[in-house]
Amino acid sequence: MTGAASSLRIAAVLPCYRVADKVLSVIARIGPECTAIYAVDDCCPEKSGERIAAECTDPRVKVLRHDANQGVGGAVLTGMRAALADGADIIIKIDGDGQMDPALIPLFAAPIAAGRADYVKGNRFFSPEDARGMPRGRLLGNLALSFMTKLSTGYWSLFDPNNGYVAIDARVAANLPFEKIARRYFFESDMLFRLGTLRARVIDLPMRAVYDGENSSLNPVKMVPHFFGRHLVNTFKRITYSYFLRDFSVASIELVVGSLMLLFGLLLGGITWIVNLQAGVATPIGTVMLAVLPILMGLQFMLAFIGYDIASAPSEPIGPLLGKTFGRSGSKGQ
Repeated sequence: MTGAASSLRIAAVLPCYRVADKVLSVIARIGPECTAIYAVDDCCPEKSGERIAAECTDPRVKVLRHDANQGVGGAVLTGMRAALADGADIIIKIDGDGQMDPALIPLFAAPIAAGRADYVKGNRFFSPEDARGMPRGRLLGNLALSFMTKLSTGYWSLFDPNNGYVAIDARVAANLPFEKIARRYFFESDMLFRLGTLRARVIDLPMRAVYDGENSSLNPVKMVPHFFGRHLVNTFKRITYSYFLRDFSVASIELVVGSLMLLFGLLLGGITWIVNLQAGVATPIGTVMLAVLPILMGLQFMLAFIGYDIASAPSEPIGPLLGKTFGRSGSKGQ
């Protein structure tokens, strides 16, 4: 980065849990564009923090420690608070296990420095070759979770929501409700949901996936059903806030009318079918049409609502509009 961007203070946050054998190598590869590095020992059984403090001579590194494990989200939020308190302009989150190339940090920071984005996240699916090299379980899990994240956050153009390589404008981070953001596996998806409530602009950055033969920590069989419930709650919150509290538009009417017509048609059709089946009589064509017509019309209204929702995704960064005053997250010290 050159010009005005080169004067920005970029901080890197590294959650450290069972990465003692790799984190020093990751830190050594972080370039001079970062002015501060926060290594967060999340109650690591390998004592990553002690090893970093003893063996790392990089003056940019600060070791932060948790007395109890808080998960990757808790570690990232601890690092973000420290970076905000020290006056960072851009905060980069990178894992300490070597799967994320520190050489990409300038690429993640550039859209924010240029005023084109508030939040930049990696996308390992951009290249078909990379997707083919991804472990099958992780691939299927990401496909399912990506669609649920689109629905719950309103960021329909994003993919690979659980990619933890991200960069955020500090002005936006300072206005996030840190105390409400999920701490563990749901952290990345919940962060997108919170950014959506701020109308922050989020973009994907293509990147290569590096797995080095290790097993995925995401088990789709166990985690996808759990995530489904969390996404369902966030979807309800987002739609209620965006279409009935903060605004009320034609899309709000389309959603209500479409939902009611679908419900009416499905209930009428289902009840009629069960009653006639038990009575052993054929359902009249007129009755069938009476159920099918509201279903078709309801689907049309719902498709119109979804089209409106996709088109209304945030397209302008809000960072420049926010003063660099620490909002809820900074003032409360959460």
